[in-house]
Parts: sequence; C-alpha cells; structure tokens
Amino acid sequence: MIVGHQSLPPISSFSTFKEQQLHLPNSAHISSKISSRRRFNVVCAATRSEDDYHATLKALNSKGRTPRKSLGQHYMLNSSVNDKLVEAADVRDGDLVLEIGPGTGSLTNALINAGATVLAIEKDPHMATLVKERFASNENFMVLQEDFTKCNIRSHMTTLMESNESITKKFEHAKVVANIPFNISTDVVKQLLPMGDIFSEIVLLLQDETALRLVDASLRTSEYRPINIFVNFYSDPEYKLQVLRTNFFPQPNVDAAVVRFKLKKPSDYPPVPSVKSFFSMVNAAFNGKRKMLRRSLQHISPSVEIERALGNVGLPVTSRPEELTLEDFVRLHNLIVKA
Repeated sequence: MIVGHQSLPPISSFSTFKEQQLHLPNSAHISSKISSRRRFNVVCAATRSEDDYHATLKALNSKGRTPRKSLGQHYMLNSSVNDKLVEAADVRDGDLVLEIGPGTGSLTNALINAGATVLAIEKDPHMATLVKERFASNENFMVLQEDFTKCNIRSHMTTLMESNESITKKFEHAKVVANIPFNISTDVVKQLLPMGDIFSEIVLLLQDETALRLVDASLRTSEYRPINIFVNFYSDPEYKLQVLRTNFFPQPNVDAAVVRFKLKKPSDYPPVPSVKSFFSMVNAAFNGKRKMLRRSLQHISPSVEIERALGNVGLPVTSRPEELTLEDFVRLHNLIVKA
C-alpha cells in the first residue's frame, strides 16, 4: 500500500536505475515447491526507456497529476517488469487482453507491442484521458473510464468479443494482465476468477504477502482462509516472481509479486450441486474458525449428521475448517447440504 500522498520530486533528483533483482522468496517464507523456482534478474537499461521514471513524471505533469493514495496509484518504472507480466500471460499476436488501471500506459504499451488488442478500465478520469491520448492512433486499444469493482466486465468483454469476429475465431478466451492497486486486489480476484468462460488466464501484480497467501496458504495455519478455497475452486494459481518495491513510484512499503491464475472452465469446477450453497457453507465454517465443524455448521445439518459425514470423508469428528482441503469441503458439502 502507498503510505502518504507523495508529491512529484524534480526529475534531476533521480539517478539512473541500478540493477533491480526480481526473485522468489526463500523457503523460510513459502513452501519448497514455490521457492525452488528460478530467480529472475532484471537490469534496467542505462539509457532511458520509454516508460522510465522521467517519462512517468512527464506524463503525470502534463495533466497536473500526482499519485493519489485513495486510488492506490503506484506507477511501474521498470519496463522489464512489464515484459515479465506479458511473458507470464503468454500474450501473443491477436490476443484480447483486459488491463485494469493502465495509469500512464507503460504496461499497455508492452501488451500492444506483443500484438494484443487491449481493453483498459481506468477509474481516474485524468489518467483515462492521458492513456487515451497516448494510444489515439492505435486501433487495437480502447479505454473505459469506470470503477472496475463496480462495472459489468462480463458485458463489456462479451460485447467486444462478439463484435470482433477475428478475435473470436482465433481465440475462444481473453486474458487479464494488470498492475492493480493493492487495496482492491481481493475484490478483483473475486470478480475475475469465476469467469473461466471468458478468460483463460489472469496475471496480476499483487502485494507480495497477498500473493503468497493466495498461492501457498498451508493447512492448519492462520493464513488458511475461505479465499484459498475460492482461488483453488476456480483456478490453478502460480507464484511467478517477486518485484522489489524500488520499481514503483511512489515507492510502497512492501514488495510486490507476479501471480498467474490459470482459470478452470466451468465444466472443470469441483462437482457441487450448487456453487452458492458450497461457498455459503465454507464461509460459515470459517466464521467460527476455532470451532469444530459439527458446531459451526449446525444451522445446515444436525451435529450427528455432520459427524457421520466427516467420518465418511475420512476425517475426525472433531475436525476444524483449517484442517480441510478443497476436496474435503466438496465431499462434506455434497453429503450434508440438501440440493
């Protein structure tokens, strides 16, 4: 999260970027499965790139803007990070990509250079105007000035895909690639992951701790929550790499990370008679996190039936929610919830 409302320093006060290391945390922070992935070193060019610190300041100054804390604005200064986001999503020529919060258009530029058609959603009207002007001559770019958390993205995407026959003939699904404000990351994940009929994959730049929690929360820990069940129900998440906080302006208090969610098609979701009732049960279970399930789910089924169902699933009758995997919750739901 950005701390404080920072004004723009003079361009002359910023020295040329030194080498920035993008890497995965060691095994003390996450499982060996994730920490075994290779490290990434990204070197900023000695000469200024199109979207470096100076270009970002120039773009913001052209609209008399400063980063707004209320919007969680933090601008990417390292074009190599944008390239890594594009690479993580395997963006190819002709892909349709949704970008959330394009800002000055640095990631947008990388997506367009990869051959994508980009639909950008920008809440800040000044930044929407800026990015619209920047790519005014490009037929493969469209920006909508809306609050993503309140817009009907399914309608926007469906309309765009149906109106562009070349896109729908070549690709059945779109992709999401975005450097999103940290303060809306959970809302974005909840809104996008159930859209496996629209998107094939989602690549987001998130707060590092959030990324680790979403991808690698372990059973029997305080980090294991309903959101982990949600993420794995709808996708196969993968932690790609860490991005140091020094790559942003203003600099946040935390590092970031690139996460890729490979979305499941609706036909591949875990078999439950009602998705709504499934998550209602999961949320109820975690509302009394330290309570045994036979107590926290009494409003759904009598305790004796819950105990019997737990036994049929192969779990102790004293089980608590943080001890159940996604598969365990699915089997338990299908035994105690009446269709």
